[in-house]
Amino acid sequence: MVINFHGLMKFGIWALTKSTCSLNYAKKSFFRSLNAIFGKIGRNASEEVILELIRSKCIPTLIYGLECFALTKSGLKSLDFAANRFFMKLFRSNNIEIIAECRRYFQFNLPSELIEKKNTKFEENYNRCVLVLRDICVRLS
Repeated sequence: MVINFHGLMKFGIWALTKSTCSLNYAKKSFFRSLNAIFGKIGRNASEEVILELIRSKCIPTLIYGLECFALTKSGLKSLDFAANRFFMKLFRSNNIEIIAECRRYFQFNLPSELIEKKNTKFEENYNRCVLVLRDICVRLS
């Protein structure tokens, strides 16, 4: 655990307050792992292989632990922008419609969509735990 002027880092997430976090560290880790993959394989591999590597190695570094926080729309758009920049680099296009079509074709979800799914699962598990604890407290009393 590291404490600095801006917040608290725990498990690789910069928590600024109880409900907000800094996305800079997540984006920096994402681009670092993305550039490492591009540095090793370059454009020698097919788009399918590159996307599967990014999906399994880089996207988890971008969205790690973020389901616990109430992210703002601008925060989610910032994460989506990072993913879209990767697609622009991979497909050598700055046209967002082409990028969106490529994402649909390769069934690549944006980070905001993945976080929404993880957030729903987190809330379901949390509510289930609350019910179990309530049951235990009722049985003990």
